[in-house]
Amino acid sequence: MSVSFGGFNENTATFKVTEDIEKGSTVKVSDSNTVAACSGGEAFCGIVTECSGGYASVQLSGAVKAEYTGSTPAVGYTKLAGDGIYVTASDNGKEYLVIAVDEAAMAVTFLM
Repeated sequence: MSVSFGGFNENTATFKVTEDIEKGSTVKVSDSNTVAACSGGEAFCGIVTECSGGYASVQLSGAVKAEYTGSTPAVGYTKLAGDGIYVTASDNGKEYLVIAVDEAAMAVTFLM
């Protein structure tokens, strides 16, 4: 047996997009039923799992592994914000439970 968080409380929803968003990007609600990519350390509501044809599937809850930029996020409850395909430790972000940090890969696993 080994540690696994895959599938834990994982929920996705489909939103409209005004332009294609790269898989793994952090997103915010930008208009009714619509999401847009985060930039510059904005609070995010989810992570894009797929995007095509004017729609994006967005993971809104569950375990997520994402690359980070900037300072290394701390394990435990940490404020994270979105910056394109990266998350960043930021006082402007929302608080998430960080369960693992891989400094070599600059990746963080957290629960939304």
